Amino acid sequence: MEEKEQNFIYGKNPVYEAIVNNPKRINKIFIQKGFSYDKRLKKIVDEANLNKIIIKSVNLQKFEQYFDKKVNFQGVIASVAAVSTISLEEFLNNKQQGYKKLVALDRIQDPHNFGAIIRTIAAAGFDGVLIQNHRSAPINSIVEKSSSGAINHIPIIKTTSLNSSIEELKKHDYWVIATDIEAKDNYYEVDYNDMNFVIVMGSEGEGISKTILNKADYKVKINSNFESLNVSVALGVVVYEAKRQIEIKNNTFK
Repeated sequence: MEEKEQNFIYGKNPVYEAIVNNPKRINKIFIQKGFSYDKRLKKIVDEANLNKIIIKSVNLQKFEQYFDKKVNFQGVIASVAAVSTISLEEFLNNKQQGYKKLVALDRIQDPHNFGAIIRTIAAAGFDGVLIQNHRSAPINSIVEKSSSGAINHIPIIKTTSLNSSIEELKKHDYWVIATDIEAKDNYYEVDYNDMNFVIVMGSEGEGISKTILNKADYKVKINSNFESLNVSVALGVVVYEAKRQIEIKNNTFK
């Protein structure tokens, strides 16, 4: 599905999360006429009214004019400002205490995978996701819908060169953990404690570029009965192993 207008989001969770976490992003909300109101939709209306956001009731045809194909709008669309991104320099200048956990995406262009990845790392308490300006999925309504609004909870770091950014992270004491189907070590053999680290994931078709792979401090694989896992699923496996190890050491594992 290709959108005619990038700055629209749809679905109850993405719209609700956007209102609650960054109401200034919302320009206007459109609710489909005749659509059955449930608790979530009522919460959207209440939050919109609280934040003095304009709400309009429109026919389904009004929704469909912004999209080339029909999607499940769940009765609500919001006109929004684009998702804010930050530079790597801005991220590194934020001197909060504790070790930082990042994910870097190399040439992942599927917006559904990108959204699922954001949802996973936000849920796992990671500190940001690093993407390139080119050959990366656009930050559009598909990403926001796939992330279930989690995109409002995690910094999106954009760079012109992922290769240069990896080098910069290494200068700031980050360890680089790259997933590679041909790696000798398993993902659970890495000790993720007591260090800043960035987990690098490549596209399912091309994997991680050799230039970035050569900069990795750890190359790890995920054993599977299939040739490879979906990239968002594979990342979830590694991310939650890191989370598990850190929580066990800190006595917060449940």
